[in-house]
Amino acid sequence: MKKKLFCEICPLTYAISVQKERWKRYVRDAFSCERFARMKDGRRSGSSIERLPVVVFSHSNYMIKRGPDIDPQLQLNKADNIRLACSKIDGVVVQPGETFSFWHLVGETSRRNGFAEGRVLVNGKLVAGVGGGLCNLANTLHLLVMHSPLTITELHHHSDALSPDPKEGRVPYSAGTSVNYNYIDYRFRNDTKQPFQVCTWCEGDDLHAELRTTEELPMTYRITEEDHRFRREDDGHYYRCSRIYRETLDSITREIVHRELMWDNHSRVMYDAALIPQEWISER
Repeated sequence: MKKKLFCEICPLTYAISVQKERWKRYVRDAFSCERFARMKDGRRSGSSIERLPVVVFSHSNYMIKRGPDIDPQLQLNKADNIRLACSKIDGVVVQPGETFSFWHLVGETSRRNGFAEGRVLVNGKLVAGVGGGLCNLANTLHLLVMHSPLTITELHHHSDALSPDPKEGRVPYSAGTSVNYNYIDYRFRNDTKQPFQVCTWCEGDDLHAELRTTEELPMTYRITEEDHRFRREDDGHYYRCSRIYRETLDSITREIVHRELMWDNHSRVMYDAALIPQEWISER
C-alpha cells in the first residue's frame, strides 16, 4: 500500500501543509526582484474603466455547470466568487517588465473578504471550499495569454474533465488551470515593449474577458487539439487524453511560423463516466 503524504493523513495535516506553503510564498515574494502589476489609483471613473484600444483576444463562458452530483448552490456561489475576483482584476495594465499575479490582485479567498463556498479540488477529490470556482477565471485568463506574446511564468494543471462537455462540443483548453491562494498561482510576464491590459467582467451568469494593448501585433495565435479521446486505465478510472498545441501565425500572410506543444493532457474524469460520449472512448 502506498504511504500517504503528510498532507493526506487528515484535514488537520492538510491545513498545516497549506499554511507552510503559503508562508514559503510570502517569503519568496518578499525577497523577489519581480515587479508585480497593480491596480492604479485614478483608473476608475465611476463604474467605468479606461480600456486600451486594441483587443488582442477575447473569450466568454457560462459559469454555471449542471449535472449529476453537482450542487447547484455551490455553482451559484462559484459565480459570485468569480464576480468578486473579476472586480479586483478588471482593467489592470501590465507594463513592460511587470509580472501579472492572480493572487497579488485577487487577495485571500476568505469569508471575511466576501468569498463563499464553491467546488475545490483537495487531494484529487471535489469538495466544498471557500473561494471555490476561481480556477474557471484563471483558466480564462490563461486562454487570453496563450493568444499573445506574453510569457507564462507560473502555470499549474488540474483535470480538465471536472464536468461533462457542453452539448455544443469540446472546446480545447476550456478548463484545467489550477489556482489556490497563494502558493498555487497563475503568473505571466510582459517581455514586450508595449503595455497589455486584462479586462474581466460578468453579465448575468456569463464570464467575459479581454486582453488589450496599444498597438496591433505582428503575430496572431490559435489553439488546436489533436488525438482527443477518453480511455479507461488500469486503476479503473477514465481519463481524457489529448495534445494541445499553440500555433503562431504571421498576421498578414497567415502562415504558421511556430508551433509548440502546450499540454500533453492526461486528466482523470471527475464526473459520472456514463456521461462520456461513446464515440470519444478509445482503447488506446
